[in-house]
Amino acid sequence: MAARDSILVTGGAGFVGSHFAVAAHAAGSRVVILDDLSAGARPTLPPGIELVVGDIGDRELVHRIVREHGVTAVAHFAGLIQVGESVREPAKYFERNVVRSLALLDALRGDVGTFLFSSTAAVYGMPLATPIPETAPRAPINPYGSTKLAIELALEAYGGAYGLRWGALRYFNAAGAQPDGSLRENHEPETHLIPLVIDAALGRRPPLTIFGTDYPTPDGTCVRDYIHVVDLAAAHLAALDVLDREPSLGAINLGTARGYSVREVVETASRVLGREVPCSLGVRRPGDPAVLVASTERAAEVLGWRAQRSDLATIVEDAARSRR
Repeated sequence: MAARDSILVTGGAGFVGSHFAVAAHAAGSRVVILDDLSAGARPTLPPGIELVVGDIGDRELVHRIVREHGVTAVAHFAGLIQVGESVREPAKYFERNVVRSLALLDALRGDVGTFLFSSTAAVYGMPLATPIPETAPRAPINPYGSTKLAIELALEAYGGAYGLRWGALRYFNAAGAQPDGSLRENHEPETHLIPLVIDAALGRRPPLTIFGTDYPTPDGTCVRDYIHVVDLAAAHLAALDVLDREPSLGAINLGTARGYSVREVVETASRVLGREVPCSLGVRRPGDPAVLVASTERAAEVLGWRAQRSDLATIVEDAARSRR
């Protein structure tokens, strides 16, 4: 990635955002983070990355950051991410993920012309086929996915009307940790499978509940495409490079085109940790697709990017190192 004047990373104290901030800083860019710290503890960041504690919906604050730091691009990671909570509290999700994101976009208009959005495979809902291409119908089945799609639609409109250079990177299942253990997944409450599996094996949580064993998959449990957070960070750097040359990326999947079942994750963690993962069996959760696996052809073609560190054993090893 070419160094640029300054990147504003919203939600940069979070899991993926902090890894991107570190990668962009290491690549020579100036990085400033805007985060309200509502999702967890303050991460350990290298010297030179400034963390501003505040709200992305605070237009005056955003204006000040852009002016003082000479911001030329924004990587937008801030937002709520729990599917179940979004079903219970949709108003909270639309306010945080849509209303505040639109306020951010309007605060940037006319001053910052490049915007990279952290989106999700949840925009696809129940896919008709896998691997899922970017051209698959966008039909989210929960408010979380709907809020992400709403911002994708806004970006399409802003690109057409205002010349915004934008991209929406649709993650499948972000996982792993910084290989040296300095950054890790740290949600509160934690809902992602791999940290739950590791913590259950280490005795820090109750036994893992496997939600559904009767799916139409080889072992009856859900299959997901896990992507290492370091690979995600590299994809964002590549996307910003392309946006230096192109008016828009549109949407791009970030995954591996390879899925692993819940049971495979449990078995891999048991092998890596050298101990059994205690599990109990539960019923299916409403709205869980049987299989979510990305088509990665567009990421390779447009970004020149493929995952390098996303084999399941490496993901679990890095995540476990960060949690010991």
